Amino acid sequence: MNVSTTLWVLTIVGLAALIAVDFFIGRKPHDVSIKEAGIWTVVWIVLAALFGLGLLVFSGGQPAGEFFAGFITEKSLSVDNLFVFVLIMAKFSVPSQYQQRVLLVGVLIALVLRAIFIAAGAAIISSFAWVFYIFGAFLIYTAWKLIQEARADEAEEDWEENKLLKAAEKRFGVADRYHGTKLWIEQNGKRVMTPMLVVMLAIGTTDVLFALDSIPAIFGLTQDPYIVFTANAFALMGLRQLYFLIGGLLKKLVHLSYGLSVILGFIGVKLVLHALHESGVHVPEISIPVSLGVICGVLIVTTITSLMASKKQAAAEAAQTAQEETEGTSQDSVEAGRPQA
Repeated sequence: MNVSTTLWVLTIVGLAALIAVDFFIGRKPHDVSIKEAGIWTVVWIVLAALFGLGLLVFSGGQPAGEFFAGFITEKSLSVDNLFVFVLIMAKFSVPSQYQQRVLLVGVLIALVLRAIFIAAGAAIISSFAWVFYIFGAFLIYTAWKLIQEARADEAEEDWEENKLLKAAEKRFGVADRYHGTKLWIEQNGKRVMTPMLVVMLAIGTTDVLFALDSIPAIFGLTQDPYIVFTANAFALMGLRQLYFLIGGLLKKLVHLSYGLSVILGFIGVKLVLHALHESGVHVPEISIPVSLGVICGVLIVTTITSLMASKKQAAAEAAQTAQEETEGTSQDSVEAGRPQA
């Protein structure tokens, strides 16, 4: 897809305008309701769909298919990332009315850093075709690691600050409490960071770690930097509202790691086959329609089985609680019937 400098500029300006509108509407700190989060989630998804349809009309089915496959993949990986965001919010005890501001700025930091990653990845791919082998192998390894973690059934109960964040805190110092939405304050004659700035940096830098698997994954679906960037942008910018919308649903997606492992493994195999094809080996390549179908199918099956398993687990826990209460009542009756000494 041949993208002119003008189109790049217009796209970035358009995305910046959408972010500005989002920021303006949510500029006043407040608790985000399910209704507000739901409306904005639909808005971002509709905007992404319209963008994809625009690619279909002006550039054809191939770029549009690549965008939708990339967007759905990035969005599903982002949902998995929300688990960590929940841990970060709890770690820093972020007041509920400030969480939307934290997520907005954190996502903006992630978007800028991912743009740098995407530019670097595109430059490497254009110069070294063998990098597809590395990307493919890395995604297959990540898929295997996800399965191992899911089978271990070890829930991550805490989140540890990365070295960069610890270095910043040591260098500048951190205030002992939140000061509204302020990022810096004067304390004892010294300019220090507020917890608000620290948690924003935590969200942004942590998302860069997630890019280590999401960026290779989308490059496995398309090598067009424009599509890679826009798919990432639309997936990330709707993440803030999605956080509030499905916060309670996250714990019910018990099979999400399995689904993502299948998707990452599938894209990893696709990348290896593409690398072999580029090397002159006659192997079948997986088309975008097939990729889109596999990704959507896996996510649908994963969601259905997760909800069924969660419902079954909730019923089992309710039955166990009822049984314990019954046994407790029976024991009390026995105790009450014994003669007093």
